[in-house]
Amino acid sequence: MGMNVNLTPQLEELVRAKVDSGMYSSASEVVREALRLMDEQDRLRHAKLEELRRDVRAGLDSGKSEPWDAASLKQNARVRRSSKSTTA
Repeated sequence: MGMNVNLTPQLEELVRAKVDSGMYSSASEVVREALRLMDEQDRLRHAKLEELRRDVRAGLDSGKSEPWDAASLKQNARVRRSSKSTTA
């Protein structure tokens, strides 16, 4: 299947530079590789989004939240830390 694509001058220069570097033999190869990479990024983004949705669902399903007191939490941590240093 043939297809004509219009590129901005900057993108056209980028394609030319890739071909001139010897890494690619044609502009078509550059575009195919770019599309493969874009597809891979899309799949990774989708997988990360699905993982985030699972994590959110697990959090929502984990039960009712409980209020917490930052000062109390810090105090408990300090007590645990000091008891570890005295036993060491």
